[in-house]
Amino acid sequence: MSASKKGNLAFVIILLAYLVYAGMFILRSSFVVGGERYFVLFDDAMISMRYAENLADGYGPVWNPGGERVEGYTNPLWMVWMALFHLLPVPASKVSLLVQISGAIFMLGGLFYLRKIALEVTKNELVGLLAVLLTAFYMPLVNWTLLGMEVSLLVLLVNASAYLLLRAWRAKRFSVWPYLLLGLGTLVRLDMAVPFLFSIGFMAWVDPGNRRKHLLWGLGLLAGLLGVQTLYRIWYYHDPLPNTYYLKVSGYSMFLRIARGLYALYTFIWSSNWVLLLLPFTLFIFRRDPEMFFLFGLVLAQAAYSAYVGGDAWEHRGGSNRYLSIAIPIFFLLFSYAVSTLINALASFLKGSPRRIAAWSSVVLVLFTIFSMVNFNYLLGKNKSLERWLLIAQPMFSQGNQEYVEIAVDLEKITTPEAQIAVVAAGTTPYFTKRPAIDLLGKSDRVIAHQKAHNVGSWTNLEEFRPGHTKWDYDYSIGQLKPDVIVQLWGDTRPAEPYLEQDYVTGGSGSGLVFYLRKDSTAILWDRVQLSQ
Repeated sequence: MSASKKGNLAFVIILLAYLVYAGMFILRSSFVVGGERYFVLFDDAMISMRYAENLADGYGPVWNPGGERVEGYTNPLWMVWMALFHLLPVPASKVSLLVQISGAIFMLGGLFYLRKIALEVTKNELVGLLAVLLTAFYMPLVNWTLLGMEVSLLVLLVNASAYLLLRAWRAKRFSVWPYLLLGLGTLVRLDMAVPFLFSIGFMAWVDPGNRRKHLLWGLGLLAGLLGVQTLYRIWYYHDPLPNTYYLKVSGYSMFLRIARGLYALYTFIWSSNWVLLLLPFTLFIFRRDPEMFFLFGLVLAQAAYSAYVGGDAWEHRGGSNRYLSIAIPIFFLLFSYAVSTLINALASFLKGSPRRIAAWSSVVLVLFTIFSMVNFNYLLGKNKSLERWLLIAQPMFSQGNQEYVEIAVDLEKITTPEAQIAVVAAGTTPYFTKRPAIDLLGKSDRVIAHQKAHNVGSWTNLEEFRPGHTKWDYDYSIGQLKPDVIVQLWGDTRPAEPYLEQDYVTGGSGSGLVFYLRKDSTAILWDRVQLSQ
């Protein structure tokens, strides 16, 4: 069998292994509530699912049918993609499964183009296969992909566009296709403008013969697509930017936000083993050509953007956040290539049969990569993360998802469909209750999102700063909006206590879950409520 056929076979085996693993992960992340099996996405993704369902039902992309238009999602095209699944005759408990399957399929496409980049840049089949292996089984990327985030589609678009750009540059010709793919990415998520802008600038620099085309097509598409989105946003939502932008970026010091982003990046580097993360940079000892600078630039641009926005809210879970994960496959390619290059450089000093030395070098490369794969999945140095990676323990967020579904089932028993529920976890529970919801943390509430942040920590305690979880106003959300049920509270609850003591009682259906219930609410089925003592 030729080397090419062996490489193809090994690649197919890795893809099949990934599909089996993805299937087991999806099943492991599901659970049974009330005799029915539920497949549920990460709670933020379930917020997009609520918008998607309302769009599919003819209410438009809104948080509450008939309610105020607020853009509480950041992934418009992905939300539309989710809406398509809601047109199918599938029960609510199973719609997320279709989204999870689609995420796995998009990741297969990302792995396909990752291998093509590796072969284009390194001409080394083993390097490409190991990069694919590291990517396919990197738990943070698996989590974001199979729990419903748009990351897998963005990985596919970034990898495909990078491959097409490198191929066109090598052939000394211009291709508009990479920019069309990156433009599509901005419709999936606005901040895909970061790799888009980097690609335009880099190609304009290294390809002077086609510089004018790179700038005209690249900047023209980017400006046009961002402009269309902005006009739509202003027309439909009456804001030029998504509501979550104001929630996460405004209302506190930019310097504190960047400091927190740098701290989150430092934590990721240190906890992932900084020696391994710095290994790719040894490539500059051996290669300093445009291809290397381009691939490194894509990774560093995403890292810089992650720092600029303050990182994500889930760094305490370990591993790459949603911004870094988009470029993590390229990083793994550079990592595998660097390790291979270093091993070959050391092997060149050995004496013996070249074939035997090459064979042993490959063995060492594979073993070191497997060791590194375990290390990369040893998130924050916790054994629990390895148990999740091996699917011994339930995947991350699954336990919380089950609790949110149980809350939804309970609320359906004790409230009418008109009951307003106030939530902190604003995805799963509102999606399954179909009740009008009040988002206490403001992702889908313009008033909260435009307020000043509090509880963002300080320069000496940046761990307390969780983007998207720094704004709430109980005088407004409870005192003015008067929800029928308060499911959860967040942060400093002292401003809520006068309202809770005067207007609410605690109780539930008797399952053990307890909520704050407004005393004078006609949307609560009081004959089904067991009040707390």
